Amino acid sequence: MFADFLKRLTDPAPAPLPDDDARLALTALLVRVARSDNDYSANERRRIQSIVDARYKLNQSERDALLEGAETLESEAPDTVRFTRAIKDAVPYDERRAVVEALWEVALADGARAKEEDALLRLVANLLGVTDMDSAQARQRAGG
Repeated sequence: MFADFLKRLTDPAPAPLPDDDARLALTALLVRVARSDNDYSANERRRIQSIVDARYKLNQSERDALLEGAETLESEAPDTVRFTRAIKDAVPYDERRAVVEALWEVALADGARAKEEDALLRLVANLLGVTDMDSAQARQRAGG
């Protein structure tokens, strides 16, 4: 299942993603940031659940299924550069900007700014095509 999804996502000319696929890809990116410091804490996972609840208005079982799928996808996804560039090509700018804010919320969920998370967030924002100003504003809104 994920192999086909990743193939479509990393196609040289990816089509815009249907809503369900975009949700999965963007949630997997949240998981990737949470795991970047090798400490995927319960607080970070709860923060991702909260973001998914707020953004997608899913019931608990749908949310849990999405998060489980995203965790699996993240572990199977190619390097962050290819994965994130594929999302950039398939997801509108406003959605990507909102995702950068959600990424900051996850990175800050454990109460600490790890250098690995900061570095990954700078890279991901750039690869998503989100401006430095929009990323900085997103970080401020997220509490950092």
